[in-house]
Parts: sequence; structure tokens; C-alpha cells
Amino acid sequence: MSTCFLKFYVAESRRHRHTLIYEWLLEEAKAFGLQGGSAFRALAGFGRHGRLHEERFFELSGDLPVEVGFVVSEDEAQRFLAHLGQQGLDLFYIKLPVESGVTGAGREP
Repeated sequence: MSTCFLKFYVAESRRHRHTLIYEWLLEEAKAFGLQGGSAFRALAGFGRHGRLHEERFFELSGDLPVEVGFVVSEDEAQRFLAHLGQQGLDLFYIKLPVESGVTGAGREP
């Protein structure tokens, strides 16, 4: 199956419509019909503004990058990106070709 990995990087505390953006992305993808997605919190990182964000013992959380990823078809990726653009979101993403499948496909559990 020809698929791609669609990955977004967002700030942990960023919100869209009063919901954390990584949670909103996962819920929106589910409602859009995508088959699955995951969110991962980074230990440290910096973005296009060059400011380093890292977890420290005495600092409040909420400033770290979160990676939200989906393995989707090329068509699903294009339609989902267009949908997000219509929502007024300015999100950084990457899209990489991947080979995907399921081990043991077709076997009875």
C-alpha cells in the first residue's frame, strides 16, 4: 500500500477552539475518517522562531513541542491538509513517503 507519514509539530499548550491543538488534531482526524494517529511530547526542541524549549524541573510544563502523526494515503493527506487550512490553522507539517502494512494480515485471531 502506498502511504505517507503526515506529521505536525505544535506547542504543547497551543489551543484551537478552546482545546489543546494536539488533542484537537487527533479528534479532527478521527472525525475525518483517518484510521489512527498518535501524539508524542518532546524532551526539548526549537521551532521556526529559534527559541529553545526544554523540560526543566522548576519550570511549568506546557512549552514543549508535541509531534502529532498519521500514516495515511496521499489522497487522505491532501484532503486533511486542505481541511485544516480551511479551519484557519497555521501548522508546520512534514509529509514523507512510507511503506506500511500489518503483520499477520489475514490470519484469524
